[in-house]
Amino acid sequence: MSGGWGVKAALFGVDLGTMGTKAALVDEEGRVLAEAYKEVGLRYPRPGWVEQDLEEIYASALEVIRTCLEQSGINPSQVQALAFDGQMSGLGAVDPDGQPAIPFDSWLDTRCAPYIELLKAHEEEIIRSSGGPPSFSHGAKILWWMREAPEAFQRVAKFLVPAGYVALRMVGLRGEDAFIDWTYIHFSVFSDLLAKDWNLDLLQAYGLPKEKLPRIVDPWSIVGGVSKEAARATGLREGTPIVAGCGDQAATMLGAGIARAGLVLNVLGTASVFAATSATYTPDIQGRTFFTARLPLEGLFYQIAFINGGGLNLRWFRDEILACEKEQLGKDFYVLYSELAGKIPPGSQGLLFLPHLGGRVTPSVPHLRGALLGLNWGHGRPHIYRALLEGVAYEFALYMADLARQGQVYSEARAIGGGARSAAWVQILADVLGLPYLRLQREEFAAYGSALLAGHAIGLFPDLAATAEKFAEVRDRFLPRPEAHRIYRSLAELYRQFLEVAEDFSRKLLQLTSGGEG
Repeated sequence: MSGGWGVKAALFGVDLGTMGTKAALVDEEGRVLAEAYKEVGLRYPRPGWVEQDLEEIYASALEVIRTCLEQSGINPSQVQALAFDGQMSGLGAVDPDGQPAIPFDSWLDTRCAPYIELLKAHEEEIIRSSGGPPSFSHGAKILWWMREAPEAFQRVAKFLVPAGYVALRMVGLRGEDAFIDWTYIHFSVFSDLLAKDWNLDLLQAYGLPKEKLPRIVDPWSIVGGVSKEAARATGLREGTPIVAGCGDQAATMLGAGIARAGLVLNVLGTASVFAATSATYTPDIQGRTFFTARLPLEGLFYQIAFINGGGLNLRWFRDEILACEKEQLGKDFYVLYSELAGKIPPGSQGLLFLPHLGGRVTPSVPHLRGALLGLNWGHGRPHIYRALLEGVAYEFALYMADLARQGQVYSEARAIGGGARSAAWVQILADVLGLPYLRLQREEFAAYGSALLAGHAIGLFPDLAATAEKFAEVRDRFLPRPEAHRIYRSLAELYRQFLEVAEDFSRKLLQLTSGGEG
């Protein structure tokens, strides 16, 4: 043994998120030796446009790697490999020299909206082939650059995602060597997810040259070694293997031990994410609600839907409805209100909340808005807070019911993200969905999952699924309570009916209050 903490081998996972970059240095026993974070900026050059600088993202990755190495005290020779994960539906591009050809077109950027409509002419084939409907993702973004910015499009050697760009730069590859792994390609529109290839018929239908698209590789492919320049910037040993990596959602699921069929993962963050694993590829052609994607494990898929509020609704309630209490309670606000909500019985004593303050995303109902039904003078603020938590759970129950109609069966769920700190919220989820829920010891999962993938690529973790499950230590369990589940089954059905009525009312309300627009 040598180096700090008696470490034989260390692995880097680096998560390239929307707001910043996080690195985790993990040893062969799954222990986190060091972590570091660096904020990355967003630019808003025009209304609806959201961009980032790929070089700034690259620089942030170099910085967090160096910081982790310095904090850990280990010898750089002990770092055996590193892998990157990152934002999935945004898109950048490189020129022939491997330099940025366009700004990074963020998943938050909506300029490509007209091309989503254009892609709907082939929507059924797109869903069947790539796993998901057209959205603010790769396909529509590429068409925007091809048709609205032809000079920039001409400079593009290959389109790619941020994780692919950072790996390309750290290795020192040229533009023609750009790659993407198959955990991202459900967002491409132009992919054949099962074949792990590009769909030539769809490319031809929209006049997109295949040469502009990167090669598709396995997530555990070693794409090269750390260059002399990158070694000098990070402190890593020159030649340290760099692994292709995977998308941030896939890395998060791996880091949370979601490594077999029949598991559900809820990410309770700013958005509320529902993801469920399956051994079969089942694109949602009928409902057009779920994206079906690959996990970085052969033969394992997941279906994903989300609410673009969730945790954001709780912050809105705190900041706008309870502004005075926010100042008094500070960081203790969520702790206190979670405890108060936990004391209120299922159903919030007659309240029903729709969590779609910014429109429904999956399935797409952009005109839908939030609503609170059943208020009376006996309700207090904790009742409303619990109703906000239950609204997310009811939406998840609809997702699970849709998947059950496809023949999917689930045995267990896990909750992660800031909202998972609320025992009341996790118990509500267990009661509504009728599944046992686990909370895990760690709170950072994406970078950790990437570190595991790096270890698998070099043979340190031959059985990646078993390793992911082994290292996902359980902190506590929440079992569904039979009587609460019985009550919630009826309330979830009432929520579904309320949702249908609210769609029509929201449309009419927006028409009446916005001059016929919206």
